[in-house]
Amino acid sequence: MLLTLAVALGIRQFLLEARFIPSGSMLPGLQIQDRLLVEKISFRSRAPQRGEIVVFHSPFHFDPALQANRRPSPLGCLLVNLPLIGSIPGLQEPACDAYIKRVVAIPGDRVVVNPRGQLSINGQSIREPYVQNFCPIDSQGTGPCRTLDTVVPPGAVLALGDNRANSWDGRFWPGGPFLPRKEIIGRAFYRFWPLDRTGPLGDPDPLSGDPAKAGAAAPSPKPAP
Repeated sequence: MLLTLAVALGIRQFLLEARFIPSGSMLPGLQIQDRLLVEKISFRSRAPQRGEIVVFHSPFHFDPALQANRRPSPLGCLLVNLPLIGSIPGLQEPACDAYIKRVVAIPGDRVVVNPRGQLSINGQSIREPYVQNFCPIDSQGTGPCRTLDTVVPPGAVLALGDNRANSWDGRFWPGGPFLPRKEIIGRAFYRFWPLDRTGPLGDPDPLSGDPAKAGAAAPSPKPAP
């Protein structure tokens, strides 16, 4: 029994896990309660690519403006994320949560995000067919979403939700917009539920046209905001 549990936890920790979508930040492509597979091997040998969907530690885990006085231990987060234990009231810990977003820019990219949430990378306007809900703007061209004009530093990516009008992503993190590569848990590469929408995840890099490799996202039944 203990050996079986240890093997299962080892697989989940280092190789593969299932996650479900708890929010609408990746609509319309990823629906609430979709079940995804997240693999944890690819990024050991290569960097994330534009268009890939990644699951990562909550900004409360790495954002200096959001971190509490102490960071929970890996073991503590592992226990909190177990299905039965994590459902106990009062045990939730924001720093142990996982988020799911799409990589839109990689190190060295000059990226501009306008008030609608539309992208320009290295001076090229980017068409994102997976984004259908952009931020509303008024007659003056302003709205509730924040803009960006920056260069992605080494060792980080810019990750945004597909639902640009309703996603708490790098545009809004108080400590800065970038997701450190070391905080990425894995790549969301396959939706296995519901059955009528199963299939691979990830889109081509909009600048190169190369297909994004299959990847990973958030643990089932723990959510990825």
